[in-house]
Amino acid sequence: MADEPNKLRAEIRARQAEDGKKAMAEYEANVAAVRIKTEKLRALRLAREAAEQAAPPPAATKAKASKPAKKKKKAAAGKLSDWLEDQTDSGRNT
Repeated sequence: MADEPNKLRAEIRARQAEDGKKAMAEYEANVAAVRIKTEKLRALRLAREAAEQAAPPPAATKAKASKPAKKKKKAAAGKLSDWLEDQTDSGRNT
């Protein structure tokens, strides 16, 4: 009778050890997969950067003739006193 609890504990420990080995194997497989993906992506990035450096820069393209470019009007650089005067003339008191 005293042996039964010991056998149960031994079985539980054996299962836990087996589960631990499986979990560790999965973890290591995931780490290896991530490492492989990272190396592949790094190689692709380096190849792309090398191709970009080797290729001449693209020529500047002209704006489409059908749509004229809208130009923003810049506000005339004025003095603060002119602006304040304009505000008071328009009826603003504060």
